[in-house]
Amino acid sequence: MRSLTIGEFKAHFSAVLTAVQAGESVIVCYGRNKQRVAALVPYAQFASGKGKRPLGLLKGKGSFSLNKDFALSDDEFLAA
Repeated sequence: MRSLTIGEFKAHFSAVLTAVQAGESVIVCYGRNKQRVAALVPYAQFASGKGKRPLGLLKGKGSFSLNKDFALSDDEFLAA
């Protein structure tokens, strides 16, 4: 994965898109500190759902319970 500044990215836009089509990922950086602001990845990698977090990732890791005598009237709820 290579990193480019915005100036380099603008100057070599077509070549960068060709590289991305070939399967390479490119990071675009901004400013003196070269802060990473964007990542260009091949569309097939994006569409495959890589990086998505599955639902239920923390299933079984935490719980909560309510006491059987827990009750809250509408007026109490609205006053809170």
